[in-house]
Amino acid sequence: MFIIKSQRKRALGLNEPLKHGSHKKPVTRRDFLAQGFTTGAATVMVPALSTLSPRQAKAALSGDLPDLAALTTRCGLTGGDQRIPFICFDLAGGANIAGSNVLVGQQGGQLDFLSTQGYSKLGLPGNMLPNNSTTNFVNAEFGLAFHSDSAFLRGMLEKTTATTRARVNGAVIAARSENDTGNNPHNPMYGLAKWGVKSNLLTLIGSQNSESGGNSMSPAMYLNPEFRPTKIDRVSDVTGLVDTGDVAGILSDSDTVRTLETMYRLSNRKLGNVSTGLAGDADVKSQFKCAYLKSAATVDKFSDPTLLNPSIDPDVLSIFGANFGGDREFEKTASVMKLVIDGNAGAGTITMGGFDYHTGERATGEERDLRAGRCIGACLEYAALNNKPLMLYVFSDGSLSSNGMIDDSAGGRGKGQWTGDNQQTAASFFLVFNPLGRPTLLGADAAAQARHQQIGYYSAGGDVVTSSSPAANNVNLLVQTVILNYMALHGQQGDFTNKFGNALGGSLDGLTAFTPIVTGPVT
Repeated sequence: MFIIKSQRKRALGLNEPLKHGSHKKPVTRRDFLAQGFTTGAATVMVPALSTLSPRQAKAALSGDLPDLAALTTRCGLTGGDQRIPFICFDLAGGANIAGSNVLVGQQGGQLDFLSTQGYSKLGLPGNMLPNNSTTNFVNAEFGLAFHSDSAFLRGMLEKTTATTRARVNGAVIAARSENDTGNNPHNPMYGLAKWGVKSNLLTLIGSQNSESGGNSMSPAMYLNPEFRPTKIDRVSDVTGLVDTGDVAGILSDSDTVRTLETMYRLSNRKLGNVSTGLAGDADVKSQFKCAYLKSAATVDKFSDPTLLNPSIDPDVLSIFGANFGGDREFEKTASVMKLVIDGNAGAGTITMGGFDYHTGERATGEERDLRAGRCIGACLEYAALNNKPLMLYVFSDGSLSSNGMIDDSAGGRGKGQWTGDNQQTAASFFLVFNPLGRPTLLGADAAAQARHQQIGYYSAGGDVVTSSSPAANNVNLLVQTVILNYMALHGQQGDFTNKFGNALGGSLDGLTAFTPIVTGPVT
């Protein structure tokens, strides 16, 4: 066996931009993000009227408010119907996921190994194959099988405890997508909103000032202008999501709530004596009533903005350290994960830039994957510290491949250099944390469970078999597959066809990884 070595290229710094001679000059936001000229700042997607909940309040709303019973439901004030927190990582530029990070196999599942040539295309030399006869390069501490030298895995291991890892499982989806384009409708956020994710404050949070809230688009049929993104790129923006103004400083919390309730009563009385002349007169009036009622609920629950502040949260500090270790990507991740897992956002996207790392060496990609793994692990650990379930979804726009040349530098770790974009080597994966124990794969035996842990499959030569699942060659259906699996965790996959149609076909069980982990709302 011969291992080819080449003249070593300089590895780029963790935040250094990627300048590819084979690519056009970056001109769009997505170009700059994919090549690392800008980092992925956090954004939040705020509905026109925030869904606030008075539970756990410091001064409960008065029970004698007119129409309170009907309006608490209509205005989104009931709470108590939250779904499993959902966070996705959008790795802009076409990151490696399959093979060198998450193992992807043939029809039998992750451990139905590829050929030596197939693994070489995925960046693994002959002496680091997962089925190497002398060294075990398979790690399944998170349930899902990773290559034991995966940079994602090493980052995740840094940020999680063994107890957390024992309560995680995952699945990989073999699915191609176009390289370096915003035309991949990867983002599932609007689909989750269509199904009905709920929270105390925001419906969705995202990670770019774009229509989807991320780098990749959302499927057009799910777009809803109610959830247009609002940009956040620092902790102060998170704490500034709720501003009760000077009134909360002049009056006590309870007096402020009573004042706003009085305004609600007066408004309700006046509205009863007027007509808007519109066909939807009752709906218009209820919107006015909701505005006053929600103002009272806002002060009631969120008069102390430090409740949202990740920089002083002891659990966040235990994971990232003071000042988030000086890393802006960690600050962004902490801001998003705290909002989602605390129940103040239903679902969110964290976009990370600079993953178009086919620079003719390996070390640059290893460092960026390592940081992404740390952010993924941090979300899992924060969920564990707060005893909350969590679904994490990781995707990228396209992928890349190696020509077999080896980067034998310390940073390259003796793996194949990334030398070009390759949409045929793409994949996505998701992880599920269950505080009650590792999620259980569908299937009556180990062989059946292995096929549920990998949706679709690769050829021995290291390419996605595009007929292996509906998701394998259609990014819209990839999003639907993710949403199906999210619904299945709640035991509600039976409602999928009613909400999203039958484009996935009739055998939804074959596209579902896990048995339910919750029955009813997440509290």
